[in-house]
Amino acid sequence: MNERTEPRAGPRSGPHSGPRTGTGHDTGNDTVTGGTAAARSRHPARALFWRLFAINGLVFTAGTFVLALSPATVSSPVLLTEIPVLIVGLALIITANALLIRKSLAPLDALTTLMRRVDLLRAGDRLTDSGNGDLAQLIGTFNEMLDRLEAERSASSAHALAAQEGERQRIARELHDEIGQSLTVALLSLKRVVDRAPEELREELSAAQETVRASLDEVRRVARRLRPGVLEDLGLHSALSALSSDFAQASGIAITREIGTDLPPLSGEVELVLYRIAQEGLTNVARHSRARHVELSLRQEKGRLTLRIADDGRGGVDKEGAGIRGMRERALLIGARLTVDSPPGGGTDVRLVVPPHAVQADHTDRGGLADHAVHPVKES
Repeated sequence: MNERTEPRAGPRSGPHSGPRTGTGHDTGNDTVTGGTAAARSRHPARALFWRLFAINGLVFTAGTFVLALSPATVSSPVLLTEIPVLIVGLALIITANALLIRKSLAPLDALTTLMRRVDLLRAGDRLTDSGNGDLAQLIGTFNEMLDRLEAERSASSAHALAAQEGERQRIARELHDEIGQSLTVALLSLKRVVDRAPEELREELSAAQETVRASLDEVRRVARRLRPGVLEDLGLHSALSALSSDFAQASGIAITREIGTDLPPLSGEVELVLYRIAQEGLTNVARHSRARHVELSLRQEKGRLTLRIADDGRGGVDKEGAGIRGMRERALLIGARLTVDSPPGGGTDVRLVVPPHAVQADHTDRGGLADHAVHPVKES
C-alpha cells in the first residue's frame, strides 16, 4: 500500500514545509506514519480494531503499573489471603475496560436506533451525536447516504408525479372534449325529441334527459378533479374555495374555510402541491372520518405557509395508506413538512408547513412539477 510518510528526524522549515510525498511499502505500523488518519478513514474496520486495542492496552498497562507500584505481592503458590486481592484487581480492570469500551461505542447505539426508524418520506432525520475519531467518520458517511437517498427519492417522485399530472390532464381533456361533447349532443337531441314526442312518452324521455344531464355534470366534476382549471386560471385562493364548495355539496359535511388574503406569490409547483394535498385530505375525510364538520385553512405565519385540514371524526389513524404517503411525497417536492395527528375519537389534524425558501418563490413560475425536482431540506 502506498502512503505519505514524514521524516523522523530533523525539523522542517521554510514556507512550503509539509509532508513529503513518496512511494514506499506499508510497514504495518500506521501509528508512526503521517498517513494514519487517511488510512483509518479508508478502513473503518481497521480503525475500530485499533480503538478497541488501544482501550484494552491502556487498561491493562494501567493495571500493570498499579500492581508494580503497590505493596501487594503474589506468592507462588498463591496464598489464600492473596486471592481476594487478585479478584478485586481483576474486577477493577474488567469494569474499567467495559466502561471505557461502552462509552467509546455509545454512538453506535444511536446509529442503530436511527437505522430502525429512518423513513425517506420524513426528511431531515439525522444523527447529531458525531462520536469521535473513526465513529465520527462512520456516522458522517451514514448521514451522507441518507442525504443521497432522500435526494434520489425526491427526484424520482418528482418525475413520477409529473407523469401522473400529465396523464391526469390528458384524461381530463379527453373527458371534456370527447365524452363531454358526446353527452352534450345526446342531451340536445333528447331535448328535440321531447319537444316532438307524444304526451305519453314525454315523461320517460324527460327522465332519460335528466339522466344524461346528470352524467354530463358528473363527467365535468371528474374532469375538474383531474385537472384543476380554476387553479391555472384564477389562482390558489379561488381553487381552494371551489374545492371546498364541491366537497360540501358532494359529501354533505359542513366545512369552514379560512384562506388568508395576504398570501405571498407562489410558484406553480407550490400551488399545485398545496391544492393536491388539500384535495387528498378532504377526500380522506369524506371516505373514512365519519365527520360532521371539517376545517380548511391556509395561513402565513413568520414566513411559513401552513395548510391545515382538521375534522371532528373518529380519528385513530394508526397506519398510513397510499393517500397519506402520496401526500408526504408531494410535500417533499417543495421541502415541506407534513404531520398527521389522529388520536382515537379525537378527529384527524393534517398540517403541511411550507418553509420560507419555498414560499418566497417567483410568482411567474407556472411550470409545475415537470420542470424540476426540489430536493428535501433537513430540519433543525
